[in-house]
Amino acid sequence: MNSIGFNCLCRAVVLLAALLEFSAGAQTPLVFTNAAPQAIPRRASIILIVADGLGYGDLSCYGQTKFQTPNLDKLAAEGIRFTNYFAGIAASSPARGSGETTIAQTLKNSGYHTGLIGQWNLGDENSPVTPWKTGFDEFAGYLNSKDAENFYADYIWRYAPKSIYNETNGQMETFNDRETIYTNTAGQKGEYIPDLYTRAALNFIKNNQPDEFNHYQPFFLLLNYPVPKAGMTVPSDAPFSEEPWPQPEKKQAALIARLDGYVGQLQEQLLKLGMTNNAVIFFTSGSVAQKAGGVDPEFFHSNISTNDLRVPMIVHWPERIPAGQVSSFKWSPQDFLPTAAAIAFTKPPANIDGNSVLPALSGQAQTNSPAKN
Repeated sequence: MNSIGFNCLCRAVVLLAALLEFSAGAQTPLVFTNAAPQAIPRRASIILIVADGLGYGDLSCYGQTKFQTPNLDKLAAEGIRFTNYFAGIAASSPARGSGETTIAQTLKNSGYHTGLIGQWNLGDENSPVTPWKTGFDEFAGYLNSKDAENFYADYIWRYAPKSIYNETNGQMETFNDRETIYTNTAGQKGEYIPDLYTRAALNFIKNNQPDEFNHYQPFFLLLNYPVPKAGMTVPSDAPFSEEPWPQPEKKQAALIARLDGYVGQLQEQLLKLGMTNNAVIFFTSGSVAQKAGGVDPEFFHSNISTNDLRVPMIVHWPERIPAGQVSSFKWSPQDFLPTAAAIAFTKPPANIDGNSVLPALSGQAQTNSPAKN
C-alpha cells in the first residue's frame, strides 16, 4: 500500500538542466451543457522541503527563544503553521522513498516535471527503483546513505535527461552517472554539499519555471536536506561562536540557521521569477530531533517532550492560503500524496492511506483532534 512518509524521504549538486518540454497547461473539462466550458486554473508548482532531525521547537516561530529563524518565520507568517503534524517515527526509516516515488509518479503522469535533490536510499544505480525509474525526471544527490553523510563528498550522482550533445550523431543524450566535484578532491573541502543542493534547487526552479516555452508546465521539486541532524558537519559555528553554549549546541544552531538561509534563498528565487502566487511550498522535517553528537534535544526546544513525534509543518501559498494561520489540524506524511494530487487537479492512486488536507490549508478545517501546544 502506497504512503508518503516524509521520514521515508531520501536525505541528502550540480546544476540541473531542465530540457524536457511537453504540454501540461490548463485543462478543459468536458461539459455537457450549453454554457461555455471553463478551464481549470493553471496548476501550481509544488515544492516539498524536508529537513532531517529538526525538532518541533527548533524554530522561533514554534517557540524557540535562543535565536531567530527569520525566513521560516516569514514563511509561516504568510501562510499556515501546523501544530499537530507528526513525522511518524523518531528517526529515518529503511522504507524511505516509498512516498516520494508515488508522489512523483502521480504528478508526472498528470503533466508535472519532477525533480529530486537529496538522498535516495532504496537502491544503487542498478536497482529497479532508482529515482529516474520511479517518477523523477531529474535527480541530483546520493544513492548511498554512507556517501550522503559526507558533506564534502567528491562526487554527486546526477541524472539529467537530454543534457549532453553528442557531436557524432547530433543528438541530445542523457547524463546518468557520478559527476566529480573537483573542489572536494584530494582531501579539499571546497563545496559544502547542502549549499550545493540549494544552488541546484535554485537552478531547477529557474530552468523549469512555467512559461510559454514549456506550455506553462508546472513542476514538483522534492528537496531533501540532511541538516540539521545532530552531529552533522557544519563549516562554522558562526554566528553563534561567542554564545555561552556548549560547542555541540553552537554547531546545531549554526545548522538550523543555515537551513533557514536556504529557505530564504528559495523564496527570493520565486519572487525574482514572479512565481510566488502560483507555487505552494511545504516545509517540514522527516524525523524528530535526536540526541547525538553531544547535542541535547531539549536545549533549544524544551516546549515538548522528547518522545513527542511532532515536527514543524509550514505551508505557504499566497492568495490561496490566508496568511497568519495557526492550525491544530492533525495530519501526517500519509496525507501528503492526496493533498498534492488535489493541488494538481488529479486523482491519487487507489487504496492508499491518507486524505487531502487542502480544506485545512484554506482554513476550512481547523481541527480534527484536541489541540496541543
